[in-house]
Amino acid sequence: MTTTTLPKAHSSIVEATELPRIIKVSDNLYAAAFSLMKLLPARYILDRAEAAGLISPGTRIIETSSGTFALGLAMVCRLRGYPLTIVGDSAIDRDLRTRLEMLGTTVEIVEHTGQAGGIQGARLARVEELRRQDPEAFVPGQYDNPDNPGAYGVVADLIGDTVGAVDCLVGPVGSGGSTGGLAAALRQTGPALHLVGVDTQGSIIFGSPDGPRTLRGLGSSIHPGNVSHTAYDEVHWVTAPEAFHATHELYRAHGLFMGPTSGASFQVASWWAEQNPESTVVMVLPDEGYRYQSTVYNDTWLSEQGIVPAPAAGGPRTVEHPLDATAAWSRLLWARRGFDDVVMPVVGS
Repeated sequence: MTTTTLPKAHSSIVEATELPRIIKVSDNLYAAAFSLMKLLPARYILDRAEAAGLISPGTRIIETSSGTFALGLAMVCRLRGYPLTIVGDSAIDRDLRTRLEMLGTTVEIVEHTGQAGGIQGARLARVEELRRQDPEAFVPGQYDNPDNPGAYGVVADLIGDTVGAVDCLVGPVGSGGSTGGLAAALRQTGPALHLVGVDTQGSIIFGSPDGPRTLRGLGSSIHPGNVSHTAYDEVHWVTAPEAFHATHELYRAHGLFMGPTSGASFQVASWWAEQNPESTVVMVLPDEGYRYQSTVYNDTWLSEQGIVPAPAAGGPRTVEHPLDATAAWSRLLWARRGFDDVVMPVVGS
């Protein structure tokens, strides 16, 4: 008699969806495609806080986010009985705000009124105000909490078990958690791993001037403590029209319906894989495209923004300094240097 072992049911939607699918996209390019990547660090940070006795059901959680970390926290907090306040900005679209509020989240929207650090500085300032009003509250602090990059060790194990040795990891950089955490874990067995960070113009993370960013979900107007600059071998800055085109192409060519930060990652990773055909490349795709159906996938919205999605002809332009990464896809060989080592030679001259 043959016995069949039934698959084990997941204990929650968090457990069922926090890990990526590993998908072979081309001969030497693989995708780590998440439904909602920030669900993993949200769960991990709260797990660690519970284990340390810092929180228990009923403790208010306060965090700044205008995107997927907010949604990840909202899901975990709702399931575990933590009231949640999210401080965000106008990047929280109506649909996302509805989803957050249906999960019981209190959403506060702030505006930039001249604080240091732009809109992210304004959001962080409001979080501090709320923490002073409720000293028992817990702030996950995705930008500086080492448990954010620490959460990705399990993903590195999954990649190793599925793909084997990885030569190059490509991913968007916002808080620094996913690329930094994955690279640190993968380099435990493969220290030569080449790490490529994907940023956008208007983000100060890698030394470009602060400015408006149409391509959201990566980049920053502050310097997150979790961005370890010495981990990166090279950095690419991509524009919104290029990334949106790549987002559409990722779906048209491979059936991967993902968000714009995934498109930016695909743009860079597919080029790098073509340039290095003997290397095994893994790209991080942070979230699915359903949140962006009325924006990045909508011709009317794109026209209203004055954006025509288009590929960058001929690949990236290699620059010697972040200030040269201006109006098109640019690439800098960062070479695992510190921030000041790259930026200051020109700034101080």
